[in-house]
Amino acid sequence: MAVKSESDMAPADVLVVGAGPTGLLLAGDLAASGVPCTVLERRTAELNLTRAFAVHARTLEQFDARGVAGELVRTGERIATLQFLGGARLRLDRLPGRFPFALITPQYETERVLEERALDAGARIAWGIELAGLRQDAGGVEARVRRADGTEHTLTARYLVGADGARSTVRRELGLPFPGRSVVRSLMLADVRLTEAPTEVLTANASGDAFAFVVPFGDGWYRVIAWNRRHQLPDSEPASMEEIREVTRRALGTDFGMHDPRWTSRFHSDERQVPRYRVGRVFLAGDAAHIHSPAGGLGMNTGLQDAANLSWKLVAELHGWAPRGLLDSYQEERHPVGQAVLRESGAILRGVLVESRVLRAARYLIAWTATRIGPFERRVTGAISGIDVSYPAPPGAHRLTGRRAPDVRLAGTRRRLYEALRDGRFVLVVAANDPAVTYLATKRWADRVHCALAGGATRTTVLVRPDGYIAWATDETAPDRRAAAIREALTRWCGAPTEFPQHERRA
Repeated sequence: MAVKSESDMAPADVLVVGAGPTGLLLAGDLAASGVPCTVLERRTAELNLTRAFAVHARTLEQFDARGVAGELVRTGERIATLQFLGGARLRLDRLPGRFPFALITPQYETERVLEERALDAGARIAWGIELAGLRQDAGGVEARVRRADGTEHTLTARYLVGADGARSTVRRELGLPFPGRSVVRSLMLADVRLTEAPTEVLTANASGDAFAFVVPFGDGWYRVIAWNRRHQLPDSEPASMEEIREVTRRALGTDFGMHDPRWTSRFHSDERQVPRYRVGRVFLAGDAAHIHSPAGGLGMNTGLQDAANLSWKLVAELHGWAPRGLLDSYQEERHPVGQAVLRESGAILRGVLVESRVLRAARYLIAWTATRIGPFERRVTGAISGIDVSYPAPPGAHRLTGRRAPDVRLAGTRRRLYEALRDGRFVLVVAANDPAVTYLATKRWADRVHCALAGGATRTTVLVRPDGYIAWATDETAPDRRAAAIREALTRWCGAPTEFPQHERRA
């Protein structure tokens, strides 16, 4: 249920500021794991407008691990091939996993699915509540909030997460800089009807001084993004349909008979990243921590991955079993990913908007190379889809440590790994049916670890984190040594066991 008054707001261990995709995924994870949380959203109602529209493969895998991927996929259109400038095509259907495509669906559908999940799990969403100030100490966070009628109240929590967008109040209250710069100005957006539907699901092209992009929402509305090098205006100036049509014709050869706009806007695109994602008991995620150019559709997806990385770590801390330094690893793992996304989306945007004929010719050559030569294509698709994102591994770790866990089949139950992840626990995928190993996982760490037997022949045993990345792996086959290594890995990642029988203490 949505909160209507301050008295309805129950105490929370975590306050999440911002009910966009990042905040909603985080809140759903926390609530599903038994952590009381409240989402504060300054909007008084959901808006049926959107900027983001692409959900990439790795994000869909995260949704699959939460049981909502199928519902979201049904709302949009799948793109198995991305068409680049000059006719170059990037094959997403060669990606590993169950989602070898990009899903085109409006952001409001993503938010709807995540909001329903969060509310069903017990999270509370307070609409029309704005963060007005915050302070923290060693024991918790105190948030001063303001209702739409101007009245103010104070809420307390053990942690607070700022997922409140590019103009983040949380970031401002922390006094953190947001270094970077504007990379493109006077982008025009419009949601329109078309008389003539494009032949491609995603249509884009650039001339020397014009760029246009057209994508369907699947409900008869189309999103148009247009940029006119000849006419750069501030964000406050309206974006006229006449100019959007004219620029689209210059870039694409037609305006598809666009008409009846329900929304137009003009904005600029920045590249910025906060230096610290954590300050004490306060964290930043999504656009509050990093903003990128819209090229590649990476912004929302990166924020959702932030939430997936942070949520289980907060759960571990609040439930009392987090290893030392686990919360600090959020900065260590996600800040470099944000930097990489800034580079990748920026490179795409600069390639699209180059002006000189020589550079445009070079752009087409680079696009052809990236889409026709196997190693380059795999690298580009892995980066855009998020499939190739990995986290640092300690020296001497197994080669799989820190990498995305593939959705392997599990024996006996006919379940997949990402189905087993849906209860928010680690999954220990063992290579052999070993009673000693099964006892460790199912008895001593049962509240944190699900033990499953690999569904195919393998000598590798892996411990998969709740966010679908491999925490630890071993190829050890000797039962005693493998059991000892697993015991050490479970203690390192999942804390002390809940029971410690006397005969094992002597051992």
